[in-house]
Amino acid sequence: MITPYFTPEDGAPAPLRAELSRRVRFEEVDPLGIVWHGRYASYFEDARVALTDRYGIGYLDLHEKGVVAPIRKFHVDYFRTLRFRETFTVEAVLHWTEATRLNMEFILRNEAREVTTTGYTVQLMLDADRNLLMLPPPFYREFLDRWRKGTLA
Repeated sequence: MITPYFTPEDGAPAPLRAELSRRVRFEEVDPLGIVWHGRYASYFEDARVALTDRYGIGYLDLHEKGVVAPIRKFHVDYFRTLRFRETFTVEAVLHWTEATRLNMEFILRNEAREVTTTGYTVQLMLDADRNLLMLPPPFYREFLDRWRKGTLA
């Protein structure tokens, strides 16, 4: 049994998801043709940008509102290798929390839809002076309200 990275809160809305397809490029593999372990951070990032841009909470959206969200935690679990020219999907899953953080899970699947890699990141919300926000800023509170009501586009 795989332990979930984030425990759902009672009454929390379903996580938000975005998935994209990629193909392993030559520059991403080691001499054995296997994706180098450090590349997975950029795969996670591709999916994170796809999800957060869809909902208007991407890096630039936050920056325009005077908020930055650096990565506080980064975790990867490797199960199967990905190889040169192999196609795969990366799914980003944003888990609900009312805290000033983004709890994001990532799932990579190969062409056979087998899970090859999973992981998660935790981003904290800081103000422009790099102080930890104790409450979600108004724009993010509105986003959470729409998420809870199921009215996100």
